[in-house]
Amino acid sequence: MDIVPFVDLATHHAPLRDDLRAALEGVLTHGKYILGPEVEEFEKGFASLVGVKYAIGVASGLDALRLAFEAVDIRPGDEVIVPGNTFIATALAVSALGAVPVLVDCDATTYNIDVSRIRAVITAKTKAIVPVHLYGQAADMDGVMAIAAEFGLKVIEDACQAHGARYKGRGCGSIGDLGCFSFYPGKNLGGFGDGGLVTTNDEGLARATRQRRSYGEAKKYHHVEKGVNTRLDTMQAALLNVKLPRLNASNEGRRRAARMYDERLARIPAVTPPAAPADPLSHVYHLYVIRTPKRAELQAFLNTKGIQTGIHYPIPIHRQEAYRELVSAASRLPVTDGTAPEILSLPMFPELTEAQVGRVCDAIAEFHGR
Repeated sequence: MDIVPFVDLATHHAPLRDDLRAALEGVLTHGKYILGPEVEEFEKGFASLVGVKYAIGVASGLDALRLAFEAVDIRPGDEVIVPGNTFIATALAVSALGAVPVLVDCDATTYNIDVSRIRAVITAKTKAIVPVHLYGQAADMDGVMAIAAEFGLKVIEDACQAHGARYKGRGCGSIGDLGCFSFYPGKNLGGFGDGGLVTTNDEGLARATRQRRSYGEAKKYHHVEKGVNTRLDTMQAALLNVKLPRLNASNEGRRRAARMYDERLARIPAVTPPAAPADPLSHVYHLYVIRTPKRAELQAFLNTKGIQTGIHYPIPIHRQEAYRELVSAASRLPVTDGTAPEILSLPMFPELTEAQVGRVCDAIAEFHGR
């Protein structure tokens, strides 16, 4: 049986193999494996894509978030507003500094943070808001920025799923004080291992982040603060430099696949496809997530048909053992709790064919027809 994979990195990378090998050979030739020239090249290229002055490559998306919080001086006991519906890394970066993640429910249509619920959780300890551009769709940044300005809060964009997404013409990751990205292999711009990056237009924040990522060095062996070691590897940067110019075309391939899904799934009333955004450029479809009250049964049926799926995310942060102290937040997270058992991520990658989308949708229709 032919498989419809959830993500097909082999097909995605096949036409790039010669260029990828050449990029690796270049690094092997000059031998600068830590902060080599390819890192600066990638930082400049990604900054241009997002529309910011500065980009700082780090070792992972989680490290990007943590360094961004450190840059805006988040300290133990501070409160940081985080969507309840997001990957746990968003909260972990807050907790790593001894600060407290304060969860806010998600919007029932976009699954992004519900801006109308933010004011209710702001206290004297609140220092920042973290809008997550979940599944690749831009959050309501006008609403977030207005509240941040009203209360004097910092804004750190978690754009780890939103490479190339735009909000009203501006790149996600360019609107808040800092933006954070991950280059985990399955991302829209994925590396060949872990990697991350911080973006900003603020020279001071950029300098502080650049120092902290490399032992707190102002220059070699001159340590002006207690930093860490979290640098984007030269090899990863070299490979990402090959893929970066192709990102917009890859994102358009995802939008094409999403449009095919939208059209086919509209005929199946038992499932709820994602709402089509008013601005197509505001969504890069890192994930294509549907809702169905029979999620477990449908997922098992699709598996019998050779169709791979995922769940993002099955257990909300406040239901995780690691965050048992946040379980009381459940009373203000009804949408997050209600969607978690019903969301199902369908196969999504730029090379997804019309025939593959048809197989997925026909199988979903067959399941509900039974």
